Amino acid sequence: MKVPFLDLRKQYKSIEKEIDTSIKGVLNSGHFILGENVSKLEEEFARYCGTKYAVGVASGTDALELALLALGIGKGDWVITTPFTFIATVEAIVFVGAEPIFVDINPDTCNIDTEQLEKVLAKSSKKLNIKAIMPVHLYGQPCDMNAIMRLARKYKLKVIEDCAQAVGAEYKGKKVGSFGDCGCFSFFPSKNLGTYGDGGIITTDDKKTAEKLRMLRAHGAKDKYHHVIKGKNSRLDELQAAILRVKLRYLDRWNAGRRKIGTFYNRLFSQNRLNDFIIIPKQFPGHKHVFHVFAVRIKERDKLHVFLREKGITTLMHYPIPIHLEEVYKYFGYKEGDFPNAETAASTVLSLPMYPELRREEIKYVVKMIKQFCEGSDT
Repeated sequence: MKVPFLDLRKQYKSIEKEIDTSIKGVLNSGHFILGENVSKLEEEFARYCGTKYAVGVASGTDALELALLALGIGKGDWVITTPFTFIATVEAIVFVGAEPIFVDINPDTCNIDTEQLEKVLAKSSKKLNIKAIMPVHLYGQPCDMNAIMRLARKYKLKVIEDCAQAVGAEYKGKKVGSFGDCGCFSFFPSKNLGTYGDGGIITTDDKKTAEKLRMLRAHGAKDKYHHVIKGKNSRLDELQAAILRVKLRYLDRWNAGRRKIGTFYNRLFSQNRLNDFIIIPKQFPGHKHVFHVFAVRIKERDKLHVFLREKGITTLMHYPIPIHLEEVYKYFGYKEGDFPNAETAASTVLSLPMYPELRREEIKYVVKMIKQFCEGSDT
């Protein structure tokens, strides 16, 4: 049996007529940049997240960078974040001229450890010009936002939520992206809410921040050819916005499907007595996980990855190198052993096939092959 990691064609086929109609509508309108679909998507997405405003941009990476700029963070400032994330999180911090401070992850969630965060703030807040915390809701698992917001208030810090993998996820009944000063989302095709290209959006409750974001994405212009701040070209395409408006209507259904698949994976692991070999994703009361990635952990990760590939099952590693050990950031001066939880996760995490259209027989086959591997290994 062949089991792909992701099959976006199945999703398209399920809503093909609506998608094609939305694309044709844009083509017939002749309006392709910052048109009606972008404006309506911003309204609909803000309403979905429970925020006052949303500003569409060209990518999730740009969303992070522009949020930092809109909040006045730049050269000489420090931003606290996790070393276990996609590189864009740190890339954005570096590109605005700020520097990251890493805090290790909680091994149960792979999100920033709030107890260690509190210790780092107590130790470093008077020495460094720390301006913000950038928590990452990794894999679709919400961070402990109560603790993060409490610390942000105590130390007068901005909070920029990296929600790239967690659209629709909730913490204590409230959607991610609605806690901090800004929430940053990616619409990369593989995301739970993905477009057919690239795109991103930023949520906020602050009117001035929203206005500044709109200027930043359009060359710093307040009005056409009236440039008042330094900006860039980071506009969400009208075509992509039209596609996203269709998909947004299905997002909760798709996320519910992902949660069912996650529950089914976990039940099969338990039934097959694989919990001694595999560390499965944990779900906590008050945390609504949306399983952008179903990441398990196993000591012989690399061998299992190859074994499953030979059995026709595609798996990925999110992520095999923690940011502090990436070659590009050697100049930060970190070394192996500085963030042991992140390093352990990076060497053991394996992402299994996960998308709403994944069939039960495919999931059973994946677990069957993992069982076959575990029974024949020394893990």
